[in-house]
Amino acid sequence: MTERKPFPIGLSVGLGIVAVCGGGAYWYAQQPRTADAPPAVTDEAKTYVRNLKLSETELKATDSAMAKALIEVVGKITNNGPRKLKLVELSCIFYDPYGQVVLRERVAIVRTKAGGLAPGETKPYRMPFDNIPNSWNQAMPQLVIAQIQFE
Repeated sequence: MTERKPFPIGLSVGLGIVAVCGGGAYWYAQQPRTADAPPAVTDEAKTYVRNLKLSETELKATDSAMAKALIEVVGKITNNGPRKLKLVELSCIFYDPYGQVVLRERVAIVRTKAGGLAPGETKPYRMPFDNIPNSWNQAMPQLVIAQIQFE
């Protein structure tokens, strides 16, 4: 009678690990991806933009504790329209001296938790930036209303 050799336990465990990892990788690859892009501006919001006015907008620079400049865009927003707003976001676009975009950041300047923005109301806003690349041209960024949500 010939003696049978047992199947190596280490090989069994290794094959099991490979099978579990492969199954996990397949499952992960099949999951739907969430879009990183923020929501698009609705047609209703595009029409309402003409009722919003940015004023007293200025650029301020202060030195922070980390020996890096903190750049702030401050100003006021006025709602000249008939609807109360719960959210207004601006896209701030910073350029280099050659007109190339070096930073594009979306910032909420009106929020529900700050009371929103009623018709006829004016509120101050402040947008701090501490991550602007050194290649920035030191000029006021382009400010574009990126999103409006109504109450």
